[in-house]
Amino acid sequence: MKLEICANSYQSAKNAQEAGAHRIELCQELSVGGITPSYGLLKKVIEELDIPVFVLIRPRSGNFVYSDDEFQIMKTDIQLCKDLGCKGIVSGVLKPDNTLDDERTKVLIDLAKPLPFTFHRAFDEVKSPKETLLQLIELGANCVLTSGQKTTAEEGLELLKELNVLAENKIKILAGGGVSLKNARLFKQAGLDEIHASASTTKAEGNSMFSVPMTLSDPIKIKAILDAIN
Repeated sequence: MKLEICANSYQSAKNAQEAGAHRIELCQELSVGGITPSYGLLKKVIEELDIPVFVLIRPRSGNFVYSDDEFQIMKTDIQLCKDLGCKGIVSGVLKPDNTLDDERTKVLIDLAKPLPFTFHRAFDEVKSPKETLLQLIELGANCVLTSGQKTTAEEGLELLKELNVLAENKIKILAGGGVSLKNARLFKQAGLDEIHASASTTKAEGNSMFSVPMTLSDPIKIKAILDAIN
């Protein structure tokens, strides 16, 4: 079973590598569900670390319905990530009625090639998850990051298992959302091949009036999850 760590900084990415995680999803601003990381962060992580880097392409927080300008930004960011040498793209687009925007998602998948494409947790907002999974297979997506349309992947485990059967090894089901040492084994026992976790620790930093708690991937937590699933 593979463990993907959601890393929100260079230090988090470094911690994930040193702890033995299989890859990272690089993003920033975890408090809003993650957005596309900065150029400087991308460049430093990809050039200085060896861990495979999948990059979240999400131009802002909020919903997954994007304007033409936002969509252009996403396309530019994908090309930038490819030029820098990342190993995968994580993205996706919905329509205003929370169905898959297959036309725009197909554009992103094709632009990402030959890199693998993960459709992110926008999947947890679609009305018909099984139908959407089949659409994503048809579009050429390689993976779906999902909590089984529940607050946590543990709560959504039954749907995750159903999706995994429906996938027929044509697309990976990546369980994410509240994945931790306490429940990591459940997903392996359910027949899933990959899990996604932040495995983070929050620390208060500094005395400035602008200081906010800092969230970092925790190598101790990462190693514990790896021990549990191996």
